[in-house]
Amino acid sequence: MNFTAIRSRMLAAALLPVFLVVVASVGVFWAGRVDDLDAAHRQRAKLLVRQVAIASEYGLFSNNAASLQSVVNGVQHEPDVRAVAVFDASGTQLAGSGLPISAHFRGDDGSEYVAYQSRLGVDALVEKISASSVALDDLFETSKDAKAVSPVALGYAVVELSRDSLKARERSTFFIAAGVGLLGLLVGGFLAIRLGERVMQPILSVSRRLERIGQGDFSVRSDIRYQDPLHELQEGLNEMAIRLAWGREELEQRVADVTQELRVKMGEAESATLAKSRFLAAASHDLRQPTHALGLFIARLGQLPMDAQMRQLVASLDASVQAMQDLLDGLLDISRLDAGVVQVQMRPVSLGELLGTLRAALASVATEKGLRLRVRPTHLWALSDPVVLQRMVMNLANNALRYTERGSVHIACRPVDGGKNIRIDVSDSGIGISQEHQTEIFREFYQVGNPRRDRAYGLGLGLNIVERSARLLGHTVALRSSLGCGTRFSITLPLVAAPEAIPPVVPVEVPVTVALKGLRVWVIEDDDFSREAIQELLESWGCNVCVASTAEQAYARMRHEPAPDVIVSDYRLGEGDSGLSAIACLRALAGRCIPACLMSGDTDAALMQAVKDAGLTLLHKPVRPAKLRSLVRHLVASAATAGIDPDAQLPL
Repeated sequence: MNFTAIRSRMLAAALLPVFLVVVASVGVFWAGRVDDLDAAHRQRAKLLVRQVAIASEYGLFSNNAASLQSVVNGVQHEPDVRAVAVFDASGTQLAGSGLPISAHFRGDDGSEYVAYQSRLGVDALVEKISASSVALDDLFETSKDAKAVSPVALGYAVVELSRDSLKARERSTFFIAAGVGLLGLLVGGFLAIRLGERVMQPILSVSRRLERIGQGDFSVRSDIRYQDPLHELQEGLNEMAIRLAWGREELEQRVADVTQELRVKMGEAESATLAKSRFLAAASHDLRQPTHALGLFIARLGQLPMDAQMRQLVASLDASVQAMQDLLDGLLDISRLDAGVVQVQMRPVSLGELLGTLRAALASVATEKGLRLRVRPTHLWALSDPVVLQRMVMNLANNALRYTERGSVHIACRPVDGGKNIRIDVSDSGIGISQEHQTEIFREFYQVGNPRRDRAYGLGLGLNIVERSARLLGHTVALRSSLGCGTRFSITLPLVAAPEAIPPVVPVEVPVTVALKGLRVWVIEDDDFSREAIQELLESWGCNVCVASTAEQAYARMRHEPAPDVIVSDYRLGEGDSGLSAIACLRALAGRCIPACLMSGDTDAALMQAVKDAGLTLLHKPVRPAKLRSLVRHLVASAATAGIDPDAQLPL
């Protein structure tokens, strides 16, 4: 509480009436005193000029200049008299003393002269001097109806008085009044402060108690005096403090009980989360193993001679396995993004090349659906990771083609934000997205208009991967759509200038086809179905395959047989062994760096980082046969090419 403000307001409330009364009293006193002084000054001036007029009557009548001068000299000695003069009836000055009389006096009633002197701050008075009339009725008989004779003007008496002393008295009166008023204000202020303190003390006491209670100190008690004007409020505060203390103790006990329960629940939730994570990891690994083997068996089955009906059945099986592998790949991408193991490499990216690659990859899909795929050429460059950005735009374009039945899909880019950024737009003439679904479509497995989960419309993971990738790169993804009017997805990223000199990419001279016939491939796999499937697939390609279910079996073969050309190993080999250690030991036994790769159904971030540190390529199960075949060819070709690290990871 702002006690200073309260004191100030109370002091102002007490002083305001005192101030008004004092100012009014001083004003009335000073105004009345000034009027009295002015009236006395004027009355004295009139008496002086009247005195001069009476005393000068004989001198004017007898034309005695000495007598007149004596009169004016006597009046001149009076205080505040500036000038005294006597004029005859024609306006000629006969006697004078003090300052010269102004030339404005013309000998008449002097109104013009008096007004002029008043403007100069001088009080000028003019009195007509007349001959006294004596009644001679006793000496001469006159008719009773004779008219009285008006007195004859003999001259004029003029007196000028200064107002300096009057003003000085007015000033002194003002100072006296101001002093009295100031004294009254001081006395009133002192009394107001004393009164305010008496009023404020109980309020301050209550306020301090409330403040301490607000801070949690409920032990505040006060001795209540019955003469206290806030007696009832003090009693209420004591009672409130007691009840609050009881309530706090009860609340603290409840909080402690709830906290303990929350800790127990949190422990149970953490245990459940860990159990779920372990279950998902195990389920993912166990699901990938048979899916991996199934895909390899189907690929091998497709190489066998069969009739049309059987080939159609194998194609359906392959499509089902591909759908399952797409789901697992999408889950793998999300897990990698969640784990934070995706390392981005921000550099200038040619959007023209990126859009050209997309046009080549999607042209056949658009043609099959009878859609027009329009990709606008551009020479702009952006700052991003080329691989991640290409996957983002590819996902958006695939979605546009998937949900557009007729019309076109348009991919273009344009500068925005005054040339600071660039926006990549993927637009379609499809069904559009209603407003209620636009904030939900970026969730995992969320699809609009696919309640039966038709795999032809995807898995509902593409947009979620796009949003997570955008956050990873620092880009923004925006959506603009309305039902029945198509959809436009936009990716906004920084615009950069094209590099001045782009180093030419020197292609590695690798044969277009590397013969796999006669290639010695060692497969280390603890799962029987996966080991059998990959063995049959590699043998169908003409490879000489040697299989081992444990690392120890592989070590034993290395001691008695020639070293392989390529090693394909699972990560988990049982008995505490791993594919990383097995490959390292086999290379040590062979005395050279054998080309090798790892396969695993695990998506653990630590595993990905360990494989990357070892300089190996990790194939996530289920592995597609074409991908495995391409990798084996690249490993063999890299090892055979001079100056190329045989363990370097090559694009597939």
